[in-house]
Amino acid sequence: MRLLIMPRYGRLGASSRLRFLQFIPYFSGHDNQITLKPFLSDAYISNLYARKSNLAQALIAYSKRLWNMRLVFSHDVLFVEKEFFPWLPAFFDMLFIPRRAKLVLDFDDAIFHRYDEHPSALVRKLLGRKIDVLMKRADLVLAGNEYLAQRARAAGCRWVEIIPTVIDLERYPTVVEKAANAVQRIGWIGSPATAVYLGMVAEAAVAIAAEHTVDFVAIGARPNQLADTPFNPATWAELTEVAMLQSLDIGIMPLPDAPWERGKCGYKLIQYMACGLPVIASPVGVNAQIVKHGVNGFLAATEQEWRTAMTSLLQDRMLRERMGRAGRQAVESEYCLQVIGPKLVALFRKLHQMETNKS
Repeated sequence: MRLLIMPRYGRLGASSRLRFLQFIPYFSGHDNQITLKPFLSDAYISNLYARKSNLAQALIAYSKRLWNMRLVFSHDVLFVEKEFFPWLPAFFDMLFIPRRAKLVLDFDDAIFHRYDEHPSALVRKLLGRKIDVLMKRADLVLAGNEYLAQRARAAGCRWVEIIPTVIDLERYPTVVEKAANAVQRIGWIGSPATAVYLGMVAEAAVAIAAEHTVDFVAIGARPNQLADTPFNPATWAELTEVAMLQSLDIGIMPLPDAPWERGKCGYKLIQYMACGLPVIASPVGVNAQIVKHGVNGFLAATEQEWRTAMTSLLQDRMLRERMGRAGRQAVESEYCLQVIGPKLVALFRKLHQMETNKS
């Protein structure tokens, strides 16, 4: 199989790293011809998080993507993250999709809401149905959760598979016995773009900090985003993120119940659970599926529920350990590369075989 992989980002982009790049060894091990062509560079991501101008990087990205589109005609399967040309009408994407090639689109967030809920009427008119058009054309849509899968089915895609965003067990070794911290640590991991969600638990965190000896850590947030909260910023790096997570006692994932957030895939919850941590999360979207309330963590919708969940876990080490073990077991059975990798390769093999049988 000649497979053209076209993620949106390189390694600095979490969605591309986790839903594309980490699967490449599985595809490479089956005598496939792999071509990798990301859209945006790591420099773009760095500028984005540093709030620097990205116009030059964007122009380079569109130029390279346009040049790389010639490759679609020499490959059997196109594995694309969301769309070919962001912020351009569907016509431009459809123009470059040959009939003979199989198109696989991957979605780990509700990218369609950036268009159909955009404040500009012109954007809604030109792009509001763009993702639906592409979903309908796709031979296979890979959705990170049921919310995204429902959109693909409604758009007319005939083959939709739910593929969660997963961790590699080799990067997350089993913690046999977690050392007791003198000061309990409640942590969050994410990007500056999502650090705004910490404001939802700021009041509860302030109250907990006044009642308990506890550190609050925000891995990946900018310092200026944590004003009026007890969270301390910590720099994110791929090489150190697992060790930083393992230093925590509790992992959290607050989210508002809104359309964009319902498309989230709960990856940080899976990271916490892989490290043997109990979790607390808002009952939004797939969070309510990943978190088994009272088993591997707690679901909390109100400030009081957040305070109660934090207090329960801080005061009971055995509860933390029991929930942490349950979370790790769930990751090993459902949310790891070692389980999903072979499944994904099997889906692509089936798709390619369908075309081979036709010819």
